[in-house]
Amino acid sequence: MNGVLAGQRFSPLRGDDGLGRALSLLIVCGAVVSLPVLSVFASFWHTGESSDTLRHLAATVIPSALLQTSVLGMAVMTGVVAIGASTAWVVATCDFPGRRIFEWALLLPLAMPAYIVAYAYTDYLQYAGPVQTALRESFGWQKNDYWFPEIRSLTGATFVFTVVLYPYVYLLARTAFLARTAAMMDAARSLGNTAWQTWWTVNLPLARPAIAAGALLALMETIADYGAASYFGLQTFTTSIYRAWFALGDRLAASQLSAVLLLLVLGVFYIEHRARGRARFFTPANSQRPAARLLLAGRHRIAALTLCAAPIVLGFVVPVVLLLRLLLPAWDTIDGSRYVHWLSNTLMIGTAAAVLALVAVLALAYAARSMTRGAPAALIRSAVGLMSLGYAVPGAVIAVGILIPLAAFDNRLDAVTQSIVGVGTGLLLTGSVFALLYGYLVRYFAVGYQAVEAGLTRITPSMDATARSLGSTPFDTFVRVHLPILRPSVLAAGLLVFVDVMKELPATLVLRPFNFDTLAVVTYQMASDERLGQAALPALTIVAAGIVPVALLSRAISSASRFDRRG
Repeated sequence: MNGVLAGQRFSPLRGDDGLGRALSLLIVCGAVVSLPVLSVFASFWHTGESSDTLRHLAATVIPSALLQTSVLGMAVMTGVVAIGASTAWVVATCDFPGRRIFEWALLLPLAMPAYIVAYAYTDYLQYAGPVQTALRESFGWQKNDYWFPEIRSLTGATFVFTVVLYPYVYLLARTAFLARTAAMMDAARSLGNTAWQTWWTVNLPLARPAIAAGALLALMETIADYGAASYFGLQTFTTSIYRAWFALGDRLAASQLSAVLLLLVLGVFYIEHRARGRARFFTPANSQRPAARLLLAGRHRIAALTLCAAPIVLGFVVPVVLLLRLLLPAWDTIDGSRYVHWLSNTLMIGTAAAVLALVAVLALAYAARSMTRGAPAALIRSAVGLMSLGYAVPGAVIAVGILIPLAAFDNRLDAVTQSIVGVGTGLLLTGSVFALLYGYLVRYFAVGYQAVEAGLTRITPSMDATARSLGSTPFDTFVRVHLPILRPSVLAAGLLVFVDVMKELPATLVLRPFNFDTLAVVTYQMASDERLGQAALPALTIVAAGIVPVALLSRAISSASRFDRRG
């Protein structure tokens, strides 16, 4: 009886009907994600002007953009691995005062968008800033009498991205270091290895896949950034795309640069996949006793405290203090009504994007749960994989890839209506809220899906079978059984998407409707105009919103720590 009831769970997408629905979902998802990608690659298939533009870009823009993007990316990867892996190892394997606070506090820089940190540090460290001004006044120096590191440089950008993005490595590496067991450590010590040799031969190989995954995430964020790179005057691919589209009005050049950037991103993923190969790391089931923490004392304790405190101070505390320092003197110049307007725009578009993403996430997640075998299951998995690819595509590429087909559609529709009724339609989709939401859906579907999928694992097949045996339809089962259990996961997914949308700058700058400003856009615009005091309030609002996902991650870390201590 139980077997029959369990089998009924698949009836929503069973047989030919299930195959048809799964195929329809695959086609829709493929069209949603592939449209922006194919539209940027289509720029290579134009003749005449396209080849001339590509030759010009290859001779002037692409080499410098490739060089600066590559150097910046490699430097940031080196920095985030050094800071993230070392702090993760100390927190996971050592015991010292404040360790439990550092477990979650090391995640705080994730709440700071890189472009906001760039604005804060630049104002404080530039030639006219308070630090250099105080040095000149104290020692009577002139401009050429001393050397001071230039914050508006590739080195300055590397510093900003490193202190903001290292938590990606820390979060994943810490989990990997916690997986070490007493049996592993005892085996290494029994072979005569020192503590350093044990770390090098056991701990590091165990955490290497996690460290590589975190470094790859940091690299993708660096490549996709526009605000900080633009503010520092760097010529990366993202800044070049935006400059070609808006400053020069050359959409063909922007689309071709987007295609080159997308090829670069795909190349990075391919290299990482080949480097990882078939390596797998497992913890034996009979060796689950965690290794004892190393109790630090004396100078080792001071070193651990300094190592963990420094990135928190540089990546979160100092930027917040600097923003408050800018905000307080400029408080009287802030237009409260305009701030409320920007905030309402941000809340509206963030909420709409979160709801849209959740609808798509729940539809695909429930379809994937209902299908576990056969062709429909493979099609559903392919659809989920396609939708998740958007997170790896930089926002600037998605924006350009969306605007090209929407502009072509608008122009064609306008020409048709002009010829038929003598009245044009103008731009219906280009520069609309629809285009903006479309870009957000492609970019952040994966963020919401991961949270909801984790929640679905708590729902056993017997719950579905029981509901079906009582006469519930699939929709009733989803609403009355699944949604109440999924409520925390759905809420977390919506918050994550909302906060990511709130911080998103490149796609919003390109796709937003005319005179539709969000907090991220006005922060960038005011900072570009050197109105940093007025930019501080929207910047701090974004930071405050960014603390929400950090709090969720901190809660997960605390739960994992309690489980680890019980083990």
